[in-house]
Amino acid sequence: MNDSLSRKTKVNMLYDFYQPLLTNKQDLYMRLYYGDDYSLGEIAANYQVSRQAVYDNLKRTVNLLNDYENKLHLYRNFLKREQLLSKLQDLVAQSDDPELQHLTTELTELE
Repeated sequence: MNDSLSRKTKVNMLYDFYQPLLTNKQDLYMRLYYGDDYSLGEIAANYQVSRQAVYDNLKRTVNLLNDYENKLHLYRNFLKREQLLSKLQDLVAQSDDPELQHLTTELTELE
């Protein structure tokens, strides 16, 4: 995965975890830019602000999302849980214990 795509993916994941902590304007600009693929110019024109204002808001918001992650670790813990669940599923697949298989299926469905 190239750096730009992996950065955008990380920003989207951080947004998914921390979106409720954002202001309405931060949420709107993030959703439009990262989710709906609007350009800075399109957002600026729709809300009668400068492209620079949109850019600055997005940059501050991404920094804020990273600060939240540095303090709360929701994304990091999610990735670790996914990794551990995958290993667990591999081990359970080799087992013939139906209860273990049922429990891992339930865990997977919680995601």
